[in-house]
Amino acid sequence: MSRDTSIKIHRRGLLLGAVAALALPIPSRSEAAPRALVARRGKAQVTPEGYPETEIWGFDGQAPGPLLRARQGARLQRRLVNELPVPTSVHWHGIRIDNAMDGVTGLTQAPVAPGEIFDYAFDLPDAGTYWYHAHTNSYEQVARGLYGALIVEEADPPDIDREETLILGDWRLDRETAQIADDFGAWHDLSHAGRMGNIVTTNGKFDLKRAARRNERLRLRLINAANARILALSLVGLEGWIMALDGMPLEHPLAAQGALRLAPSQRMDLIVDVTAADGETAHLAQMNDDGKWWSQVAWDITGSASSQRRPRPMPLPPNPRQAVPGVKDARTVTLAMEGGAMGRLQAATYAGKRLAFRDLAERGQFWAFNGTVGRTDAPLAEAALGETLRIRIVNDTVFPHAMHLHGMHFRDVKDDGDSLGPLRDTLLVQQGETREIAFVADNPGGWLFHCHMLAHAASGMTTWVKVRDG
Repeated sequence: MSRDTSIKIHRRGLLLGAVAALALPIPSRSEAAPRALVARRGKAQVTPEGYPETEIWGFDGQAPGPLLRARQGARLQRRLVNELPVPTSVHWHGIRIDNAMDGVTGLTQAPVAPGEIFDYAFDLPDAGTYWYHAHTNSYEQVARGLYGALIVEEADPPDIDREETLILGDWRLDRETAQIADDFGAWHDLSHAGRMGNIVTTNGKFDLKRAARRNERLRLRLINAANARILALSLVGLEGWIMALDGMPLEHPLAAQGALRLAPSQRMDLIVDVTAADGETAHLAQMNDDGKWWSQVAWDITGSASSQRRPRPMPLPPNPRQAVPGVKDARTVTLAMEGGAMGRLQAATYAGKRLAFRDLAERGQFWAFNGTVGRTDAPLAEAALGETLRIRIVNDTVFPHAMHLHGMHFRDVKDDGDSLGPLRDTLLVQQGETREIAFVADNPGGWLFHCHMLAHAASGMTTWVKVRDG
């Protein structure tokens, strides 16, 4: 694992050093403290008007947190200020980042205690749609609202009229008080499909509404920030193309037809044309299994942007290092998923001891990777810098799992063993399914690999990959 080289400053340290600091030169503008990102309590109107506001935890006290934007190649700096009553940290999801900045407590940094601060500073090598979220007790902290969008702009942006960043999250609320249900760690959530909310919001709003014009061209940046919910979305009164997945541009954009599925933490960039007529309403809709839908985001159509639609958009500019060479001859490591309700896990190793499933359940642990519960001292795999590695994921459970790799992107290996899917950082592995991913281990450090159904990660589905430095 890489050494933590980031700057941590305790407020007590600031006070104790105040006298000595008087003798030091005044910092230049380039040495000024980074802009603050404050984790604190807040309130949000999650439910429709008429219900009480919901008490949340949010960055800058809002949910989602502030939208962060920067140009590709820029350096992002933020000072996390923790005003919560519990430790926290920030993971910059999907960014191919320096390991010390990845925000994973216990692996890349210590948790940031209440009243303390932590400086994050890292380069942004890839354009695309990313997000940031708490990575300390994340199954609770993300569910309370600690997340936000991070948009990295291309130097040569596409020809559109405007864009919308749409971050979808679900909340489990008390139906009478509209407050977040404080049942974190419930065994049913840990052992079944994860913590499901009873209301889904977009940008923190229950019924987000926008205005648009016929034949207007929009870029929709979709982010699934839900704890466990797999979203099935569709376009109504909109037609367009899938341009990027998990921030990475597709070489050939795909028609955005049928159900657009987003597992927890996945992102999708769409370019869409408004086809609804003047006076109608277009929708980003949620679909259920029987084909019925309801509006997640609505655009009221007034007037026309032009008399006809634009031609098909060109692909987005590729990001660097999108190729994954040498897959056919790459070393393969197996990750076997076991456990959960109705699973076949009889026993597994936890905290160095072999325990029966009943004993694991009493400790709130229900899932295992390769017979072991939780992150181990030894990595799942250790790779040389620049090595192409394959991971064979066997889902021997009755639930789907969204597997997220930190620090690098991968391609899924198709059944023929040669063709590859799009570059991603999160893969949805369905129940009973076996999938393979391949990636170039080009980012040194210890990188988390876990299920992004966050209750599953908290109850066993966490491992890591080590990339040697040189």
